[in-house]
Amino acid sequence: MILVTGATGNIGSPLLRELHLAGVAPVRGLTRDAGRASFAEGIEAVEGDLAQADSLKAALEGVRSLFLLSGMGAEAEVLASARQAGVEHVVLVSSITVQTHPHLPAAAENLAVERLLKASGMAWTILRPTQFASNTLWWAQSIRDQGVVRAPYADIGLPTVHPADIAAVACAALTEPGHRGQTYALTGPECITVRRQVEAIAAALEREVALIEISREEAHRQMASFIGDETADAVLDLMGGDANDELLKVRDTVPRVTGSAARSFQQWASDNGAAFR
Repeated sequence: MILVTGATGNIGSPLLRELHLAGVAPVRGLTRDAGRASFAEGIEAVEGDLAQADSLKAALEGVRSLFLLSGMGAEAEVLASARQAGVEHVVLVSSITVQTHPHLPAAAENLAVERLLKASGMAWTILRPTQFASNTLWWAQSIRDQGVVRAPYADIGLPTVHPADIAAVACAALTEPGHRGQTYALTGPECITVRRQVEAIAAALEREVALIEISREEAHRQMASFIGDETADAVLDLMGGDANDELLKVRDTVPRVTGSAARSFQQWASDNGAAFR
């Protein structure tokens, strides 16, 4: 039995599709509301909340492999529950910031979860993706309403990763030998700037989308009111304000693990154009 947490999210949803297409069974998808989940035939929808480890008891029953998202707040308790339930292998989604920006609070939190997993007694595989292509959904409303993107660092390129590629690597780690005890840094196939991302979305929509480059200070003011000063600074560093060599490095992990080329941002934009219409 494989349990996929975050089953309706940007990674969990394509992971369930990968497992279904590969004929892997049995599989469960964890969601807060099983009644609203729409999974492929043969995938069991189970309810639970990663922020409340005691809600996972039924979902973990009989599970041998677990796909787990970091950053939900109760990882220590979830890992303890998984071990008690007999889980043998955990595939954890952490963050490349553990390598590139270890001084950031979120990176330290992800590293702490990685260490908990390694000390748990269960086998482990750790995925450290870079910036998600799906982060550009932040622009969806301004594109729909105004045909405009306002963003800093317009010409700094990052090796943005398609969430479906994270799912593909996770599928391999869950179903194939040779991945236990491995830590995988995951990127897209190239560094792509904000300017080119906007162009790709415009191409998918077949209409113009304007890019207005704003200063870090303006971006900070907009973000801080929602996420606080410290988090806004960290996000802006990761958007390009502290774009070090490790963050900009394109890695071959996706094709090496999956046997398929990493998906481009242009493909992500084409796959998700409806979100910007």
